[in-house]
Amino acid sequence: MTNAFIEAPISQAFLVIGSNTTENHPVIGSLIKKEVILNKKKLVVVDPREIELSKYADVHLQIKPGTNIAILNGFCHVILKENLYDKEFVAKRTEGFDEFAKTMEKYTPEYVAEICGLKDPQLIVKAARILASSKPMALYYSMGITQFKSGVNGVKCTANLQMLLGNLGIAGGGVNPLRGQNNVQGACDMGALNAVYPAYQSVANDEIKEKFQKVWLPTVELSKKPGLTIVESLNAAIAGDIKALYIMGENPVISDPNQHHVIKALEKLDFLVVQDIFLTETAQYADVVLPGFAFLEKEGTITNTERRVQLMHKVIEPVGDNREDWWIIMQIANRMGVSWSYSSAEDIFEEVRKVTPSYAGITYKRLEKEGLQWPCPNEEHPGTQYLHKDRFTRGLGLFSAVEYTPPAEEVDAEYPMILTTGRILEHFHTGTMSRNSNILDTLVKEAFVEINPNDASNYDLTNGELVAVSTRRGSIRLKVKISDRPKPNVVFIPFHFYEAAANKLTIDALDPVAKIPEFKVCACKIEKVSL
Repeated sequence: MTNAFIEAPISQAFLVIGSNTTENHPVIGSLIKKEVILNKKKLVVVDPREIELSKYADVHLQIKPGTNIAILNGFCHVILKENLYDKEFVAKRTEGFDEFAKTMEKYTPEYVAEICGLKDPQLIVKAARILASSKPMALYYSMGITQFKSGVNGVKCTANLQMLLGNLGIAGGGVNPLRGQNNVQGACDMGALNAVYPAYQSVANDEIKEKFQKVWLPTVELSKKPGLTIVESLNAAIAGDIKALYIMGENPVISDPNQHHVIKALEKLDFLVVQDIFLTETAQYADVVLPGFAFLEKEGTITNTERRVQLMHKVIEPVGDNREDWWIIMQIANRMGVSWSYSSAEDIFEEVRKVTPSYAGITYKRLEKEGLQWPCPNEEHPGTQYLHKDRFTRGLGLFSAVEYTPPAEEVDAEYPMILTTGRILEHFHTGTMSRNSNILDTLVKEAFVEINPNDASNYDLTNGELVAVSTRRGSIRLKVKISDRPKPNVVFIPFHFYEAAANKLTIDALDPVAKIPEFKVCACKIEKVSL
């Protein structure tokens, strides 16, 4: 996130796109609701489903899954055509504008409405005018933008819009991706990515490599070659190029696309280690399971979605014969020939400060008083509430001339419906924790497929009826939930339930840059099940 939660009262309008915010990120969702309901702020929602925020929106654009780029380009077209953009910001702080503006010319409201499955092109015009006339305007998105084979380009389009309107580098504005779990941001910051060291420092850079080699493994030559992403690793396992995997705090059997492909990869491995707090569906394929600590048993830090580093204290004594995650990793590393001697989470954090410039000024002592947002380069620095105040990291902000491209798999006569997946309020990710809560599991005990009343009528379906939902990758059985939330010809399945795993169905087509799978759209068919 470029900005901070506490800026919601400053924002004069909100664009929420590809995010069921009140269910998946309830804290920021409640802040947006408060500003819209009590303080009459403007709200534009772009989502294939009716979400709670749709009820309070000035405009809800219920687009076809996979058409985010088209709708964002449509907003930009209107703003350019009506001369509503921030000319001073564009002139002084950006480059690439002319090529971008030329690309936007064809994205007329009529053209975009046809792509997105919208009946009224004037809603695009209305939304664009709201966004342009309300400054600062904050843009929030989540995996409904990123989980496509065009995910990187979708993110670029959010940046295009906010640069066009001059909403970057100011309080109350920004491009604000909402992370799906409490420390996803922190994991990425610490280098849990395939091509970077902590703080996004490239593994291909000699100077950076030498810095980390000196701290971690002085006697071993670190590789300059980027590693593989999760899906690429599983593909390599099937090909026989990867013989072993060490999976920590992740449940790819449920969370990754094309479940049959995932299981095939795990079974092909010579050796699988899983480190987790429950015997997950993935752990059941492991040769060795290492029991880690649950969050209430841990000390350490978490970095949340707004870049805020927060201190965790142990609340309860560990239950059972488990160990701290860092301790397990250190023991394995030392048995492989290194000499690491960390004694605590704080000990490790002090090393983080030395090699991670954006964390250099953050100490446990400071975190006892308040969470701090990086970058925080020294101990006198207050932390950074919003990014890009005077300049972008690269100097000038770069407009990207992005064209809309369709999803990897579109509907046809055999698979005539669009499937999209996501989360619900009552459950968390693969259900590893939330389905072990009696209360949460009682609230929603089983999977369902959400279907529009028109489609339900066409298929002669009633609420609670059992159906098979199938794609080219597999089939699952689950009950029907008739609802106005999805648009016609679109069905929604939450992916928390192993008994009817949505990711048996999803496609593993990848974004060419970020390698993220296209979880959010594929073609499916629905059939009644005769008992």
